[in-house]
Amino acid sequence: MDLYQQLKADLQQGRFAPGAVLKQTLLAELYGVSRIPVRDALARLKSEGWLTGHGKRGLAVPQFDPQEAEDLYLMRMRLEPLLQELAAPNLNRETLGRARDILDAMEASPALGAAEIGALNWQFHTCLYRAAERPTLFAAVEQLHRQCERYIGFQSRSLDYQSTSQGEHYQLLEFLERGESAAAVALLEQHIARAGRALVEHLSRS
Repeated sequence: MDLYQQLKADLQQGRFAPGAVLKQTLLAELYGVSRIPVRDALARLKSEGWLTGHGKRGLAVPQFDPQEAEDLYLMRMRLEPLLQELAAPNLNRETLGRARDILDAMEASPALGAAEIGALNWQFHTCLYRAAERPTLFAAVEQLHRQCERYIGFQSRSLDYQSTSQGEHYQLLEFLERGESAAAVALLEQHIARAGRALVEHLSRS
């Protein structure tokens, strides 16, 4: 795992608390590397929303923002069901089989960390969305997912939401396997909305 992936995984798992200031020299010592890869990894993480500016040149872990989370999930709730609806007519047995394999891999590994859960979750949805063959819409959804990643990691750690999410994934896949695309699209919208509400309510109380 390269430094970018390691730092991202550590942020997702809560190793650095919201508000913590990250210094290049200390991170270089912590990970046993020079400052150049640290600088490059931090710049990439900042561009993806994992870090925010602090002072003149510093970087910090941003606080979790209920309004930001709500906005991200509202956008996902509109765009992802549309992408799924466009993809449904193009789904075949091979694609649906790959999607089921991803869910089964998640089910077979209950000790997965937040980073692994987030990666597999996106792989599952990606498998179903790419069949739409709408690269512009897919790119917008992919960007939203990247912005949501730190919230998804927090959600899986703090709300024990993975079992609920996994059950809905299997139900979604079963609808698609039976050709019930309208039911699948409606479930996906509910799936995202419920996750967003649970997250925003928790962050608002914290």
